[in-house]
Amino acid sequence: MADRVTVIGWDGSPLTDAARSALGAATLVAGAAHHLALPEVPPGAERIRLGSVTLAARRIAAHRGTAVVLADGDPGFFGVVRTLRAPEHGLEVEVVPAVSSVAQAFARAGMPWDDAQIVVAHPRNLRRAVNVCRAHTKVAVLTSPGAGPAELALLLQGVHRTFVICEELGTERERVTVLTSDKAADHSWRDPNVVIVIGGPVAQDTGWIAGRDPGARPRGWALPTAAYGEGILGEGENDRLRAAQLARLGPRVGDLVWDIGCGSGALAVEAARFGAAVIAVDRDRRACTRTIETARRFGVPLQILQGTAPHILEDLPEPDVVRVGGGGPAVISAVADRRPERIVTHASTRDEAELIGRDLTEHGYTVECALLQSVELDTRAWAEKERTVVFLLCGDLEGRREAAR
Repeated sequence: MADRVTVIGWDGSPLTDAARSALGAATLVAGAAHHLALPEVPPGAERIRLGSVTLAARRIAAHRGTAVVLADGDPGFFGVVRTLRAPEHGLEVEVVPAVSSVAQAFARAGMPWDDAQIVVAHPRNLRRAVNVCRAHTKVAVLTSPGAGPAELALLLQGVHRTFVICEELGTERERVTVLTSDKAADHSWRDPNVVIVIGGPVAQDTGWIAGRDPGARPRGWALPTAAYGEGILGEGENDRLRAAQLARLGPRVGDLVWDIGCGSGALAVEAARFGAAVIAVDRDRRACTRTIETARRFGVPLQILQGTAPHILEDLPEPDVVRVGGGGPAVISAVADRRPERIVTHASTRDEAELIGRDLTEHGYTVECALLQSVELDTRAWAEKERTVVFLLCGDLEGRREAAR
């Protein structure tokens, strides 16, 4: 096993004394081609060009001597340190950090970044990274080949964002480009790069926590009718039903939620408050207008489309979970054909519930159904104000859930 392993971050600036000292004593150096070309690398040291960090870690573990691993930016921030410290390699590492590429990108843009979401995009998880860009107003994307600015832009089709694309930070070929997302796919971009994705209102307060400040939004979920205003919520949007639907949907960061028959937008907005990206659909223009106003009031970004399901669903990006608030069995079938992990809907009669349940079962979903009854009381007289009875249905696709893990 290597006697000593030092991981050195490099951001294009001269190496620190600690970094030069560790590198000068190295008998094995691992890094990218531009790292191995640094003049401080000892000429007699064994060199490993980094491709798979796991393979490099195995070679380092088998090395008798002093090893150094060079990496861009801060190697402890989405970097090689996590892999090198994996228990199976048995390596104890010392880290000499540098400025992370995310910090450099925001510095070049002259923007604060304590309110930003940060994601890593690979071809296998690009869709989830794009969903974060849909759901949040400031996101830094650490890209990779096949999951760069052009691919981000193509999957964001229909959602307007501004891209700040920072290529080869810290090198002589560094370049920073600002353009709208619809133009990004028309260019070729050099790796590595960081893309800052901006859209919608950006928070002005510094807050106390990185990312979205949870204290800036109303406490709780399935907010009561009064939170939306009298006469805003329609049939099937009461808070008890919304609570049950949200509990079954389980929207989370990286998800794309379809809300079909969005009504006032209450459920769509609350799904977005969990950090999910949401596309809200309704055939009624007035419903879409109310949803726009509700999203603006609660400060969440939604994509809102007016149109009739199932036809409008054909060109939408793939959903993770779907709530069907209206449209009947035809819409349920069309949604099930797209194979989301979970579909949640409700029915007012048992016959309708059975029809929907059979359709979901035929599409391979495991179906659960519950009869929900809620009674709202006037606490001044403890008299019944309103009674709601509804069938709640949830279809779960086991295979899709396992594949997403």
